[in-house]
Amino acid sequence: MGHNILAPSILAADCADLRTEIQTIEAEGAEYVHIDVMDGVFVPSLSFGIPVVESVRKITKLVLDVHLMIIHPLKYIKQFAEAGADSITFHMESGDDPDEVIEAIRAAGCRVGISIRPGTPIEDVYKYLDKVDMLLIMTVEPGFGGQKYIEASTARIAQARYHINSCDLKVNIEVDGGITEETVRTVIEVGANVIVAGSAIFHGDTAANCRRYVDILSHTGPGEVL
Repeated sequence: MGHNILAPSILAADCADLRTEIQTIEAEGAEYVHIDVMDGVFVPSLSFGIPVVESVRKITKLVLDVHLMIIHPLKYIKQFAEAGADSITFHMESGDDPDEVIEAIRAAGCRVGISIRPGTPIEDVYKYLDKVDMLLIMTVEPGFGGQKYIEASTARIAQARYHINSCDLKVNIEVDGGITEETVRTVIEVGANVIVAGSAIFHGDTAANCRRYVDILSHTGPGEVL
């Protein structure tokens, strides 16, 4: 069995003390830092941009897992890559051609992630999976932290993992939204292996929370990092 990866989302972190928050999760075994980028158009909220990615890059060796919830990702791929992103995930439902975005992320030297909203049929993303490194299945509506996990997501994750394995593809499944100690076990057991958690990590004792989730991830199968 491979191992599962924790990707704490700094959307829920204390931004006044981001250095400490990130150093804490790094010390406690997180492997990715998940950075949500929202443009106020693709989703109603606004959040981090290129300067935050640049700043975070300077203080950590963790994988910078940048999630673009923006209407025109193509415009910004190069800038996010130059700012220090290791992995760039865009939404299939954005206004740009997915094949062009995938190509641009590859050309910029980053790993490629493609994401879908809860309402998008899982089959719609299949034709892109042989070109990407990761599929991010949103388990809440993108745009806001602290939402409740959408139960129908479990079957979607299982379906995607079955398809990926059947086609012998090397694609990680990341999940984002409503992760709790209960839902984290559920999503891993059906095939997710990269877990985004925001409030669950950064609300309360960050070190203790991170340690607990890393422990859960290390003891829950099947988990397979590719």
